[in-house]
Amino acid sequence: MAKELASKAQEAFVDDDFEIAVDLYSKAIDLDPNCADFFADRAQANIKLQNFTEAVADANKAIELDPSLTKAYLRKGTACMKLEEYKTAKTALEKGASIAPSDAKFKKLIDECDLQIAEEEKDLVQPVPVSELDLTPAPAAAPAKAKFRHEHYQSPEEVVVTVFAKKIPKENVNVEFGEQILSVVIEVPGEETYYLQPRLFAKIIPEKCRYEVLSTKVEIRLAKADVITWPSLEHGKGPAVLPKPNVSSGVSQRPAYPSSKKVKDWDKLEAELKKQEKDEKLEGDAGLNKFFRDIYQSSDEDMRRAMSKSFVESNGTVLSTNWKEVGTKTIESTPPDGMELKKWEI
Repeated sequence: MAKELASKAQEAFVDDDFEIAVDLYSKAIDLDPNCADFFADRAQANIKLQNFTEAVADANKAIELDPSLTKAYLRKGTACMKLEEYKTAKTALEKGASIAPSDAKFKKLIDECDLQIAEEEKDLVQPVPVSELDLTPAPAAAPAKAKFRHEHYQSPEEVVVTVFAKKIPKENVNVEFGEQILSVVIEVPGEETYYLQPRLFAKIIPEKCRYEVLSTKVEIRLAKADVITWPSLEHGKGPAVLPKPNVSSGVSQRPAYPSSKKVKDWDKLEAELKKQEKDEKLEGDAGLNKFFRDIYQSSDEDMRRAMSKSFVESNGTVLSTNWKEVGTKTIESTPPDGMELKKWEI
């Protein structure tokens, strides 16, 4: 059963139904929690949904269950790079490359990690000859401006905004929600305060909005006031009116999965067979038997009892539908005219 769910999850992944794929992989994991492949494949689906933290957790579990599973290292490295944890990503990728040295994907990602790590270390102070030093007092330098990257994605009911700010204490983060305003303020020691305060594309429900400060990011969930698709996070950057997606409000519907097999309507098939049987024209004994069978099927209980009793007791020579007439006596055999009744002796 777990493998069947994983197979359906793979089909959903190929069809870009990543949320369905995650749900099916989760059900497969519930049935078989020791299968490393299920965790590694769910990690890939989570990467597609930009659930990078969850993808790292899945990849770590897959590696714990099977340390030789190369795709788990690849997916951990990919997710860590998305979280800008390049050193952690490089460590995972190098481990995977040692298991599968011929896989070119590891080398490409490791090279990218090296570039990003070098970029981060670019600001190291280089030694300068004393003769070239300017010893005149310099004016106080203005604090550097804090720069954090932010992204967003959405479902019919909410918009998720992610600010990639690493290792920020919770007390340094302030998030407020208005009817159509999001305010994110992050205090960074030694740098200018970071602000993200867009006027949102559409209205939200402030009391249903929430946020969480994690080690690598601030994740903000905005509850939409209307079930529509936002073409952008900010107001005025897309069409003002969009069709509402076909979502049943308040009703949880189980996703339907595509199938190449047509489902037969058995009730319809049975009705067609009965109609064909009813319309069938038979001749001779077959037609007579069908005639008596139709009478028997359409009669009430007393008529059926009368028909059975009279037919059996008369050795097939009498067929009566009147229970009052045959119920109180034994029915004698009555052969057709010109024929003689003979009893077989054993």
